[in-house]
This record gives sequence, structure tokens and C-alpha cells, in this order.
Amino acid sequence: MGETSFHDLDDYVAIPRLSGLVLSKDGTRLVTSVATLDGKSTKFVTALWEVDPVGENPPRRLTRSAKGEASAAFTHDGDLLFTSARPDPDKDDDDDPVPALWLLPRDGAEARVVADRAAGLGDVRVARDAPVVLLGSEVLPSAADDEGDARLRQVRKDKLVSAILHDGFPVRYWDHDLGPAAPHLFTATLSDDVTQPLAGARDPRLSVKDMTPDARQHLMDQTSAISPDGATVVSGWLEPGRAGESRSQLVAIDVSTGERRVLVDDPAADLWNPVVSPDGRWVAYTREAHSTPYVAPVVRLAVVPLHGGEPRILADGWDRWPHDPVWLPGSDGVLVTADDDGRGPIFRIDLEAGSVTKVTSDDAVFTDVSISPDGRTAYALKTSYEAPSHPVRIDLTQDAPVASTPLPGPVGPLELPGVLEEVESTTEGRRVRGWLARPTSSSSTEKAPLVLWIHGGPLSSWNAWSWRWNPWILVARGYAVLLPDPALSTGYGQQFVQDGWGAWGAAPYTDLLAITDAVELRDDIDETRTAAMGGSFGGYMANWVAGHTDRFSAIVTHASLWALDQFGPTTDVAYYWGREMTEQMALENTPHRHVEKIVTPMLVVHGDKDYRVPIGEGLRLWYELLSKSGLPADGDGKSPHRFLYFPDENHWVLSPQHAIVWYQVVEAFLAQHVLGEEALYPDTLG
Repeated sequence: MGETSFHDLDDYVAIPRLSGLVLSKDGTRLVTSVATLDGKSTKFVTALWEVDPVGENPPRRLTRSAKGEASAAFTHDGDLLFTSARPDPDKDDDDDPVPALWLLPRDGAEARVVADRAAGLGDVRVARDAPVVLLGSEVLPSAADDEGDARLRQVRKDKLVSAILHDGFPVRYWDHDLGPAAPHLFTATLSDDVTQPLAGARDPRLSVKDMTPDARQHLMDQTSAISPDGATVVSGWLEPGRAGESRSQLVAIDVSTGERRVLVDDPAADLWNPVVSPDGRWVAYTREAHSTPYVAPVVRLAVVPLHGGEPRILADGWDRWPHDPVWLPGSDGVLVTADDDGRGPIFRIDLEAGSVTKVTSDDAVFTDVSISPDGRTAYALKTSYEAPSHPVRIDLTQDAPVASTPLPGPVGPLELPGVLEEVESTTEGRRVRGWLARPTSSSSTEKAPLVLWIHGGPLSSWNAWSWRWNPWILVARGYAVLLPDPALSTGYGQQFVQDGWGAWGAAPYTDLLAITDAVELRDDIDETRTAAMGGSFGGYMANWVAGHTDRFSAIVTHASLWALDQFGPTTDVAYYWGREMTEQMALENTPHRHVEKIVTPMLVVHGDKDYRVPIGEGLRLWYELLSKSGLPADGDGKSPHRFLYFPDENHWVLSPQHAIVWYQVVEAFLAQHVLGEEALYPDTLG
């Protein structure tokens, strides 16, 4: 096999990346987003492209700017809305632009700004049958109005004040600090004078109305929807509790009056992703039961009458976790996605009977599902470890399950440097399966070194393409990469999750070694040259592996949990960790108690802006490897261990050039300890 984009890291990060898919009300237009590198190859810039739903015409680029575009949504009349921080032509001093709301008319006229706020606008949602738009933006708590909010922001900016005074929890989330501003929901009416303006010195702007003036942190990480008639906003609403805890309700907000009422209050669960039915009668949402240290969460689909009534669980006996409901045009059922045996098919759930039907047969994951107005066709993005996200069409009139049909998209297919196979083993009565990405050997006697790659989560599955954790880069270097789903993985039933709940170092570890044993028996795998690696929970497990076996030649641990007693109170959502393990469970499952048994060279990777797994985990792991492990630093302070530190990265490594450095360092570390070659670290490290 010749060179592919995975053989050169500069080529790899330059591959365009497609995300998001929205369908117009009449079903004639599809729009997606494509991220490409800027001229300096230091950041990604997103543009909007149109895809032909019929599949006859080539894709067409709709937007182009240095700032990029996001949050595409069609109005009820077929115009396209999006957000962008591109310069506002009506502002002479727009030296630090924030995202504004732009409208690209369906008649092909030039895009123009139709709404703006000093804090920026995002999360665009449009009423299906009415000229009402729902927007997200942030507001400072002491601001009385938009003018006051803009003035306070300018004061903080001019005086270089970044301090935040908190009176609640959390204070940060994933990769960003919370406060002092809080997310709010705004609505606006798309009047004709804005969507079809007459010639003037300045195009008219929408008047946006704050629907949640008392939001504070109630809307943190919450999703919202608007009814088809534009009369009601439905949103998650985070309610604080004692000891820093919180849980989410569902609320309904009257757009005309701003009156808010509780739609669903379920103290035993968190409620996500509300979607209003086309007939305006129902709200479908995801219900995730609160876990305890002894009982894993359960995820179900529920519905509740929009105008008040008792909620109802759909398909409660279905042993999968449904997500992202999309209503069928007749309001008689929904399409959902769910992890399922290393895939993520689309399923249909009937509203009345609660019956579940598998819609797609592809070995793939589907996202961003939408349905044509006649209910005959679904559109989605399809992804797997054989291909990144690309648009497809699904025939809903055929007997299910059916295979999807690819649509001509903005990004062409990729040539892979190897092949993908499904593998499995059995341990303690559990079937453990995974994917094996391996080189295409030119000789029947050629054996590939093996890398065990452990997924994060832990409530997750190796089933969809990842740009950050891409096995094909290592396959291009000659490695076989094992992507297993051990206990705690989703898509194998509730008991499979429960088997590892509160005992991370037990069943998940046993499963990982069992499937590794099975793969190492293959004729094309070199069992004498192996490594293990993982990030987040996968990094935790890499640390656990390091302290419990010396079978691997090298271990890479990224953004990993090391000392569970320390981690719990310092993570961004400590109250959730409190539901995960008791103090005794954490003590029994913490990797740091086994540091003296670590005799395998370890590469530690951590970003300073990681708030989910704080940098203290990486710093303590690094110090204890050098001072307490079975491979401590010698008298000259030298050690086979390495620490790759990113001062301005978070839980992920998002900068294109930092991603290149990440892969270069991992490759060099594995080359030294697995292949016995010289470690050639990149010049960019100085």
C-alpha cells in the first residue's frame, strides 16, 4: 500500500472535517459544516456547504470568511441563519468582533447581520411553522439591560479584570471557567422589515427578548427547543441542591409573557435534549436516572404533554440507552440513536405502543438525524472507524433495517493504511468485543506490534471516528491497534455497565487483558512487542494496568485519573463523582497505591486547562513515578518516563500543531520502548 494521509501528520491534520447537518422545512436543502486549516495551519475555520438531498448535484459552498460560520438553521420560510464573528459592515470600530446572527436569503442575495449582542449569539433554533428564532447568549448578573451588559463588559476589558466572585458550585466546567456571565435564552421575531429590508444606510436588526432574566447558572450545559408555533420554549433547568449538588428539570416558557412553569420535576434523574412534536402536543426527552455507588445510571426516552400532564417512559424494557430523539412528521413516534454492539444505529420508537424497531443495518454510528416532511426519508451523518462523518440518506419506506445511501458531500473518501476487523473473547461469562485496526501485511510471516487503546468515558464505546484518538496513524507506522469495549462500555446492555460499576479495577481490567490475550494469539500479531494507552478513564486504566502487570513494553496515559481520593473533590463536577464511588471504593480502585509495582516506562500527558481531570493528577503521577515507582529516577535525575505537558490545552488537545506534537511524541516513545529504535522527538519541543 502506498502513502496515505495518515503517513504524514501535516497531511492528516489538513484533512477537512465535516460536522452537523440541518434540513430545510420543505426537505429540499441540506446544510453541513466543514472545518479546514487556516493559512498558518494553526487553527480550524468552519464554512457552510449545501448538500443535495436527492444526491444528483455536487455540494456547493455557501459561506467563506476568516472567522468561519456555525449554528446553521433554516427559517420557516427557507432562509438560512448562522452565527459568525466576521466583521460587521455597520460597525466602524469592530476591532474585537463576537459572533452575530447572520441571514443568508434563499434568493441568493448576500448574507447580512440581523441580530447582535455585546456577548455574542449562538445555539440558533428556529420554530418550524412560525417566524420565531431562539438564541443563546450570556449576561452579566448585575446588568439591567443589554446596554448595561455591554458597558460592564467594556469596564472589565479596559481594566483587565478577570476575577470572578462565586456563591455556588460548580465554578468551572470541562475546559472553561464559569462566570461572571451566565447563559440566557433569547427569542426574536423574524419580521419582514428585517428579512426583506428596503434600501437604507443600515439594515434593521432584530429585537431580542431575554426569556430567562433570572437564569444565573440554571442553563449551564442545558439544551433547549422551541415549539413549532413559536409560542413555547422548552429547556433543561439546572436546580442547585445541598453540598454542591445539582439536577436538571424541564421547564416550559411562554414566549409572549415570559412566564416559566416546571414541565417535569424528577428528583431521581437528570433530563436532557427536549424536542417538541410537530403537532405541538408532546415533548420527548432523555431521562438519565441518578446513579449511586452501587447502581449504575439507566438512560431512557420519555415523553410529557407540552401543556401539562404526567411524563411517560417509552420502551422501558429495551436494554439500550436512547439519545437525540427526532419526531416523525405524524407525531406518532421518534427516531433515536443508541450504542449497540460497537455501532450506533438508528431506531424507531412508537409513541403509543413503545415498540422499538431497528432502522439501519450499517456497521456505523449515525448522528444529526433529520426527517423529510413526508416522512419517507431520513438524513444523517454516518461515521465509523472506516470513515469520518459523511452525509447519507435512509429510505424509511422499506422494511427495516436498511442500509443507508451515501450523498455527494464536501469531503471525499479517505484511503486507509490498513484494514478493520471485529474481534472478541469471553471472560467470567462476559462476551468482550472490539475492533482491530491493523496494517495490510505484504508477507504472511510479517507480524505487527500491538497497541491496546483503552477508551474514555467510561460510559462509552469505540464505535465512531475520532480525529483526536485515531488508530490509523499508528497503523500507518506498522502497529496493530486494538480498540476493545470492556465492562462499563455502552451498547451491551445494563448488566454490562453494572459489572464494572464502582469497581473500575476489577471487571474492566479483566476484560481488557482477556481480549488482549485473544488477539495476541493471532498469527499476524507480535505478542513480544506491545503497549497500552488511553485517555481520561482510559488513562486511569492505563495507570491501573501499569501497576498490575509488566506485560507491556510501554504505557501512554493521557489526562488520567491517578489518585481517586484527590481527584473526587477537585474535578469540575465533584457531586457527580460522589454518586460514582464511596470513599472505600475509591481507595480500593485508585492506581496511586500501586506505584511501587510500576516497572514499565510511562509517557504522561496532561493539559493545564483540564478541569474534568485537573492537572494535579498529572503532576502527582509524574512526581510519584520519579520518586516511588519501580523505575525511579537515578542519581542524575534521569528516568525512562516522560511527561508531555501542554500549558494551554485542556482535556483534549485541540490545536492542530499541538495535535501533531502529541502524535509525534507518542510515536517516538513507542518506537524506543516497543520497537527498540531511537526516540526522535520533534524539533518544535526545542
